[in-house]
Amino acid sequence: MSSNEEISVAKPSDHPTSDGLRHRSIVSIHDAYGGRRQTIHLEDLSDADRELAEKFGYKPVFKREFGYLSTFSFAVSISGLFATVTTTFSTPLYGGGAASAVWCWLISGAGCMCIALSVAELVSAYPTCGGLYYTISRLAPKAWVPSISWIDGWINLLGQIAGVASSEYGSAQILLAAVSMGSNFTYQPTVNHTVGVMAALTVFCGAVNSLSTYWMEKMTKFYVIFHVCVLVSCCIALLVCTKDKHDAKYVFTYIKADTGWTPTGFSFLLGFLSVSWTMTDYDATAHITEEINEPEIKAPWAISMAMLFTYVAGFLFNIVLAFCMGDPADIESSPIEQPVAQIYYNSLGKSGGLAFTAFAFIILQFVCFTATQALARTFFAFSRDRLIPGSKIWTKVNRVSGTPLYAVWISVFWCIAINLIALGSYTAALGVFNVCAIALDWSYCIPIACKLIFGKFEPGPWHLGKFSTPINVWACVWTAFVSVIFVFPETMPVTPQNMNWAVVYLAGIFTAAYIYWLISGRKFYTGPIVVSYTCCVLQPLSFINPLFRRLRSRVWQPVKMILMSVIEPEHMTRLMSCLMRRSFSLSIMGEIRET
Repeated sequence: MSSNEEISVAKPSDHPTSDGLRHRSIVSIHDAYGGRRQTIHLEDLSDADRELAEKFGYKPVFKREFGYLSTFSFAVSISGLFATVTTTFSTPLYGGGAASAVWCWLISGAGCMCIALSVAELVSAYPTCGGLYYTISRLAPKAWVPSISWIDGWINLLGQIAGVASSEYGSAQILLAAVSMGSNFTYQPTVNHTVGVMAALTVFCGAVNSLSTYWMEKMTKFYVIFHVCVLVSCCIALLVCTKDKHDAKYVFTYIKADTGWTPTGFSFLLGFLSVSWTMTDYDATAHITEEINEPEIKAPWAISMAMLFTYVAGFLFNIVLAFCMGDPADIESSPIEQPVAQIYYNSLGKSGGLAFTAFAFIILQFVCFTATQALARTFFAFSRDRLIPGSKIWTKVNRVSGTPLYAVWISVFWCIAINLIALGSYTAALGVFNVCAIALDWSYCIPIACKLIFGKFEPGPWHLGKFSTPINVWACVWTAFVSVIFVFPETMPVTPQNMNWAVVYLAGIFTAAYIYWLISGRKFYTGPIVVSYTCCVLQPLSFINPLFRRLRSRVWQPVKMILMSVIEPEHMTRLMSCLMRRSFSLSIMGEIRET
């Protein structure tokens, strides 16, 4: 089953009129690759699927299994707060000490919340699995849509691949840290071991995402409960069991930079990366909106509430870690190279350390499950618009599982491929963390900027009201500010061994996308698909169909001449085809939409 179709829509209604005719609610779908044409009756679709076809021009292919709890749980799982802080806490600690970990979270989290709220507003207005990439077709001038959406789509794709790849790599690191801890540190993880475990975990993640949406929804639903229980129990255990805790003055004011940067204030700002890597991928929930009931309400609600939970709980969790971490030099030099796992071990002993390190691994695997699901739906959505080479393959939906299996496994392939860089340079692999935050946030801010500049936005049921513009503006300003920080190296002086490879990745994707655009993309890509035209067809009741078949030849030419006088020529072929598929159509109400 493929969904690369152009769609024409008839208004929904199915009751006889005074002239003996019945309104037929149909969707005419033509394969964009020149394949078969289908007609779908809107009466057979749910409200959300009807809107997807009628308003956004896409064929519904997914089952809508996600409700409020599972959608919220999905949104929370993308951040994976407990596990992602476990993985990235060393960045602010190395950049500015305890104060950097605490205050960078509070400051950067506020900027991230503005981005999340701006994303939620756009998702409510345009709930398709294309995410914010699709919104450009509604927010930018027609002539600019292809070029802007081309850039935004490729940046978003790079960010999502980097996000899943870095999460899987971090997951492998945590798992091997637990193995080392269980062996009393006699086993020392190596980069080769980490890459091998990463590859196995990514394949396992692909297998999980090959299941039907029904099972994905069931697994996701209870994740948030497990996550909150682990987070709360860990904070209580650390505060109770840690004997020599730091005082409040140390936690909130102590700054110590080991990066070599001067002034120290710049080094302090490097702590923003931990927050931006945790609080990102806001539109992952948007990529499953075609699997959510009432997505225009539930998806933005889940995004905003999940990010608010991550912001508040993350700030408190960082404070707890700062109180209980002991000497920063000791945990930074840990043999397992995971400072937070070392904190668990030091404060809670071997059993407690193993338990919470294992919990962090499980939670990060849930992050990978949901992020891969979102990435696969992104491949599907972008292929539906022919943004990606081989689009005809990635839009195929398996009849048994109801999932785009080819899109799932191409996602797995690229996530493993990008992590293989670590075999040559571990420093280059660390750049994946940086490029994830930069690419994803810019892919959100481009549509947000279009909303602000062009003024074409039509709000959905969930919107920010009078606060929309200032929140949108700050989201763009904040992204520009932190992007500059994230491309700088974390250590001075700069050498080939410690440089920041994020710039290389960004330059690579821009170059590849631009070459592809010059070679062939500009010849066929017109931006996200929109509804070609909308018409209301009045079909005769069945008992008078024979009469109209006899009259067709006598009145067809006059009707055609009338249509040609009011409808632009380029739309005539489609409309004629739409009419001829029925016995005869007495009336067409022309509402022509721009393509």
